[in-house]
Amino acid sequence: MKPITKDTYLTWYEEMLFWRKFEDKLAAVYIQQKVRGFLHLYNGQEAILAGALHAMDTKKDRMITAYRNHVMPIGLGVDPKKVMAELYGKGTGTSNGLGGSMHIFSKEHRFHGGHGIVGGQIPLGAGMAFGDKYHGRDNVTLCFMGDGAVRQGSFHETLNLAMLWNLPVVFIVENNGYAMGTSVKRTANHTDIWKLGLGYEMPCGPVDGMSPVKVAEALNESISRARSGNGPSLLEMKTYRYRGHSMSDAQKYRTKEEVEEYRKIDPITQVKDIIIKNNYASDLEILDMDNRVKQRVLECQKFAEESPFPEINVMYDAVYEQENYPFLKHKL
Repeated sequence: MKPITKDTYLTWYEEMLFWRKFEDKLAAVYIQQKVRGFLHLYNGQEAILAGALHAMDTKKDRMITAYRNHVMPIGLGVDPKKVMAELYGKGTGTSNGLGGSMHIFSKEHRFHGGHGIVGGQIPLGAGMAFGDKYHGRDNVTLCFMGDGAVRQGSFHETLNLAMLWNLPVVFIVENNGYAMGTSVKRTANHTDIWKLGLGYEMPCGPVDGMSPVKVAEALNESISRARSGNGPSLLEMKTYRYRGHSMSDAQKYRTKEEVEEYRKIDPITQVKDIIIKNNYASDLEILDMDNRVKQRVLECQKFAEESPFPEINVMYDAVYEQENYPFLKHKL
């Protein structure tokens, strides 16, 4: 694994803070009805992405995930301005404004969605890994999902085939404690999701998802195993989300005290504490990073708000290949 250095922590802090503030801004503009539809925020889970980016080879490995998907493509190099524009439904977005919050996508940066169907991305992730193996590439696919998705049949079918075909894929469960508003303990007679891998004799285990170091170490081992031809892994990243499942979530299933207790182990605060403890940056340098983050977020908002909506023909061009489609009633 690449060494975890002073520069690693400084990068982690600034990027994780940017992801957090980016999502906070989306929450604010959602209330102003500038972003519509569903909105699922990543606040509290940033250590998983930070650790994953450190462990993977971002020049060839891929990511695929569910609908809590705004900051992952940013981590892989997608312009955050385009991500925010996509949520605004603007033509400058990652999918010309046609995908929206749950469907960010960038083939160029090896981010394959953003999927609105719970568990729908799991077989797709295995399929991409199958393609890599079939063509003799040493790429690895990181397939993310929430704790609710492991109750889908597609999860179990995919784990079975991934082991049968020895696919280069790492299945990552971001267990934030709740599937929408349903706690893990109410969905099965066990709470250790990682143990589901044992039924398929798949290497598996739990990971502290609030620590980018622990995430990076666990993923380095799993990615190395997959890249060397030794098959898939299942990792349960135990994390927490500080906001609701979506913006419409009243969060009546948990107490404010529970949320505050988890704030004591906020991954961004943990990284900042290490920076301060080891004198990696002065108070002024940390303030400079904070200000840069604020400015970047404002630039994203400005870009999104000033961008035009897509021309109406873009929607039809993306759906209909046949120009004279006989059932197309709208006059272009």
